[in-house]
Amino acid sequence: MKDTKAQSLRYQVEKWLAPSTAAHVTAFGRTCWGRTRYACVETWLPTGSHALFFFLHDDGYWNVLPPVADTARQRVQRTGTHS
Repeated sequence: MKDTKAQSLRYQVEKWLAPSTAAHVTAFGRTCWGRTRYACVETWLPTGSHALFFFLHDDGYWNVLPPVADTARQRVQRTGTHS
């Protein structure tokens, strides 16, 4: 059974950017290489602003790393070896 709390973007934002700070989604959309949904979340601290990109995986979980298939496609497009 999935932990629906761990699936949420809110949970991941609090895990990575601290639960007591205000965070805002500053960008969202789909990646150009795999059409994976992403959200950029930013928070402001005394040391400056911090932002992280989160990616929605096929299993419904948000993660700071893009799905493996997207990572491979992005790598191929960067090197110019795709057809």
